[in-house]
Amino acid sequence: MTQASKYPRRAFLRTAGAFAAAAAAPGIPAAAARHDPGPDATPAPAAGADPWRHAREIAQRCSRPPDFRKEDFPITAYGAQSCQLVAATSAWRKKQWTVQTPAPGSPDCYPAIAAAIAACHKAGGGRVLIPAGSWYCKGPIVLRSNVHVHLASGAQVYFSANPADYAKYGDIDCGERGKLVVSRWQGNDVLNYSPLVYAYKQSNIALTGADWTSVLNGQAGVPFESGDGSWWGWVDRKGDQVNAATANPLNLPLEAVAPGLSAEQRKLIQGEHPRWNGDPRYLPALSEAGVPLARRAFGIGHHLRPCLVEFVGCTDVVMEGYQATASPFWLHHPVDCRNVRISKVNMDSVGPNNDGFDPESCDTVLVEHCTFNTGDDCIAIKSGKNRDTQFGPTRNVVIQDCIMNSGHGGVTLGSEMAGGIEHVYAQRIEFRNAHWATDPLGTAIRLKTNMNRGGFLRHLHVRDVTLPNGVDARDRSGKAAATGGGAIVTIDCNYAAGDDAVRTRPPSVSDVHISNLRAGSVKLADGTYSCYQAVVILGPVAASYNGPAGIAILPVTNVAITDCDFGTVRNAGQPVFLHNAQNVMLKNVTISGKTVTQQLS
Repeated sequence: MTQASKYPRRAFLRTAGAFAAAAAAPGIPAAAARHDPGPDATPAPAAGADPWRHAREIAQRCSRPPDFRKEDFPITAYGAQSCQLVAATSAWRKKQWTVQTPAPGSPDCYPAIAAAIAACHKAGGGRVLIPAGSWYCKGPIVLRSNVHVHLASGAQVYFSANPADYAKYGDIDCGERGKLVVSRWQGNDVLNYSPLVYAYKQSNIALTGADWTSVLNGQAGVPFESGDGSWWGWVDRKGDQVNAATANPLNLPLEAVAPGLSAEQRKLIQGEHPRWNGDPRYLPALSEAGVPLARRAFGIGHHLRPCLVEFVGCTDVVMEGYQATASPFWLHHPVDCRNVRISKVNMDSVGPNNDGFDPESCDTVLVEHCTFNTGDDCIAIKSGKNRDTQFGPTRNVVIQDCIMNSGHGGVTLGSEMAGGIEHVYAQRIEFRNAHWATDPLGTAIRLKTNMNRGGFLRHLHVRDVTLPNGVDARDRSGKAAATGGGAIVTIDCNYAAGDDAVRTRPPSVSDVHISNLRAGSVKLADGTYSCYQAVVILGPVAASYNGPAGIAILPVTNVAITDCDFGTVRNAGQPVFLHNAQNVMLKNVTISGKTVTQQLS
């Protein structure tokens, strides 16, 4: 592996060491090196203080307007030409729809955008302007410090449907795997294809649009320009073709990449899944085995889809006023960032793993006035997985004045939360569930972890939220606990446990406060309901643990649900499900017309 000129090799190796987990016996949790939040981090509230005052302080800090030099750098001044569009078919499994795509042979505006950003950065900052028009971009938009990239009204960027274009310009030359970038994929550190919009260790950056005709289009459902599939198509098996759903022969046995492991350790890490060395499972195995980032080169020949927008190690970040669609993977993924604001962004992308906004190990984040129509969770707060916890928790997050139209979960915490999550505030959210008849919102408030992902969740506060059409209220054939969807509030500490071979890190969940929630009902073929269940709390399941004896398996504790109306619940015999939970307080809570005040354990 050789290093491109921008980052000297020694600097990269220091970075790789920072990303890699500490070398300890696999399967035994090591103390995470907590990231120093720095002088600009929002301090934690004092014990007994008003939590919503702390939320206001976070919002005020994130709302400070960015400061950029008053000079524009139009991409047309650097040779960019707009393109013509033709009709194409976008597909995700059985769903197909007609879209527009750049005509074959369209001019590539990647060089012009890169040159404009470089000139803007060199001048001390300013605004890189993408004018109205259709712009075909065969490579990533990479932001630099003090650069504001702005899409005018009617500006639409179409990123090329060619994975090789995102393995050409990275700072880390990985030979046959391509020129890759430092990234994180489902909580694990990796060298991978560049996200379509990317920044690494930059400060004072902004990505904005004039309105929702300012579009970032990842084209993830259209056929690759080579004609062999699409980004979304990587999810499913197709005969003998290697993709994310199959074993990958490029992934070497653990004894080759981590020779210091004992046979017992290798067995624990590999587990019993027949495709443990498929890309999505092999990367977590490398984390458990202590393999450093410099030896986690994926890219060409692998099938880990990049995010639409990913910022790593950045400070003072603004995303505002545009529409994001057709993302290969998660739409927005800030990692180890400080002072982040995403505002007035329309996230309309219904492909696989199309979470809308996933802040990971970030401190001081504001999400406001955004709309979500997503193929996975609308918002999913994360903090690393397996042993990749060196950036510590995500903390001090405010979510307010947003609309959730569809998705698996509305406000979700986890599942990759090994570093912990604390001090999260959500208010004035409309979980609209607009597509309840065809693509319903699975659950409104969702917490998910397991014995591998571990971590802690504490101090979640939710208030003043509405569910005019409830959540997914379809019949679940008498299920005791609708953890995967169908409950309005879900705490699932045994989420997808079978996906993780190493289950040695019991999670800790406490201090969840929900008030003034109002759910409406919809008329289905067999009745009128708001949900299948009102509340599901599945605490840690001791039988799932496979680590050394003597580790405490703690119950979920101190959950308060106050002044809420959950509408008409389909599972009238068990509207509230609890397992391994203590001190769950329902106060003035109405379920199917009956109001209760009761403490449960």
